[in-house]
Amino acid sequence: MHTDRSLYLHAERFAHISMWLRSFVFRKACAATLLLGMVPAVQAQADLGQFTQQWLNETMQRNMPSQSPLRMEVSVGQLDERLRLSPCARIEPYLPAGARLWGRTRLGLRCLEGATRWNVFLPVTVKAFGPAWVLMGDVKSGEVLSEADATEMEVDWAAESAAIVAEPSLWVGQVASRPLKAGQALRQPMLRAPQVFQAGAQVRVSAQGNGYAISAGGQALMAGSIGQTVRIKMVNGKIVSGIVQDDGTINVNL
Repeated sequence: MHTDRSLYLHAERFAHISMWLRSFVFRKACAATLLLGMVPAVQAQADLGQFTQQWLNETMQRNMPSQSPLRMEVSVGQLDERLRLSPCARIEPYLPAGARLWGRTRLGLRCLEGATRWNVFLPVTVKAFGPAWVLMGDVKSGEVLSEADATEMEVDWAAESAAIVAEPSLWVGQVASRPLKAGQALRQPMLRAPQVFQAGAQVRVSAQGNGYAISAGGQALMAGSIGQTVRIKMVNGKIVSGIVQDDGTINVNL
């Protein structure tokens, strides 16, 4: 069995990749700009999508971490046809506050050198294809997943914001947290660790430190799953909190 902490670490890895996708745009936007030149307004406006596509493709290729398992694809939408932008010699791309280069998003473009300083937003879709485990059939809520339940396929990690669980060791033996459908890629919120004990159960509490190790009995004040932090009432009446281990004991830091 594997803990919720393992799933958390995997989610952290996912978050690191997506956070990188956001941060490098800010770094690059400070130095890199789209040089459109002094061309007629209609032509410049039509070229915005093409130059934005090129900038995003080149920036991702140069900056994608070598250890990333993902194959990125970026598509750029169109501006509202009713907009009429004046010619601009230098245009700077930037990521709006709260946005990220993941899934459906948008990229800002602002004119830095032109008769009119305009600012517009282009719709952008970022796809991140990588290996994932896809369910072969429906799974009921509370069922324990086995290796036979999913097969490895390439999917778009960015199709949803939730972290992909890409390694079997992180989902085999986990419990479906809700009803799951065939064809779904396994993502972190779909899974939870199996429940080890019910509220009111008698459990063993252990603590270790420099030169000592303590083990004592207590009563669980809540149901516990592997990797979950739970509250325990000790024999002396003291309430402590600890993490449920694979063997069902509670590890407490004193």
